[in-house]
Amino acid sequence: MSQKTLADLNACSREDFVAALANIFEYSPWIAEKAADARPFAGVKPLFAAMTAAVDHASSGLRLALIKAHPDLADKTQRAAGLTAESSAEQNSVGLDRLSDAEYEAFERVNNAYRAKFGFPYIVCVRRHTRDSILRDFERRLPNDASTETQKSIEEICRIAALRVDQLVISDDRLQVHGRLSTHVLDTHSGKPAAGIKLELIELSALGASRVVTRAITNSDGRTDQPLIHGRPVPIGNYELTFSTADYFAARQVPMTDPPFLDRIPLRFSASDPEGHLHVPLLVTPWSYATYRGS
Repeated sequence: MSQKTLADLNACSREDFVAALANIFEYSPWIAEKAADARPFAGVKPLFAAMTAAVDHASSGLRLALIKAHPDLADKTQRAAGLTAESSAEQNSVGLDRLSDAEYEAFERVNNAYRAKFGFPYIVCVRRHTRDSILRDFERRLPNDASTETQKSIEEICRIAALRVDQLVISDDRLQVHGRLSTHVLDTHSGKPAAGIKLELIELSALGASRVVTRAITNSDGRTDQPLIHGRPVPIGNYELTFSTADYFAARQVPMTDPPFLDRIPLRFSASDPEGHLHVPLLVTPWSYATYRGS
């Protein structure tokens, strides 16, 4: 997806505008065509508002066609036939191209049940989720009626589109689509930030392999140079953040037992607000630790 400045989108021909934004909404260039008539835009927020207004004011037939333009999640046949580059990247980002057998069977089961009930694909903004949370969302939404699911599908499509616009359009203003996960380690034995602690963030999975999200080392302020997750939503799901504290205290010649009472400290927690700031700090000595939900 080649980035465009808002100024270029305001100044280009109608045809070029539509071509640039045609796949913001999956296989639905008519939305960009409607938005083109509202130019010029003062920022990306009014641009996106014009696109969502086109969806809101569309006929029920067009809205249903928009829903049906989206692929099933983790569908091998559709992958072979070819997804849009945007859909492929989005599904790959959450690991839907690398499912375990148990996960694939679970996705196939819920996909089939959802389509059989509603007649259109289950849609969710996968960049806001982990594989586990997508499956939980499937189960929560399956009992809904068709009207509720039609509206929910449109809401999720708009979330997908917002992230695509954020990636594509360069503007002074930004859409509120990113979250942040951060940490901070305080050495309460010495009463100062803990510098040089190795840590690892893992996304946990109930049916498949857990995966490493990032590894980092705390700086002189006891923080990581960059948030553990930033510049994107924090996917809803379960995580484990592990701190190598014994190595830290050993390097500072702090007396410890052999083996150390606390070696690697794992903190398990969940993320539920993809656009929020979740802060998971650690207060530690060789003999104790504490944490809390920060922001």
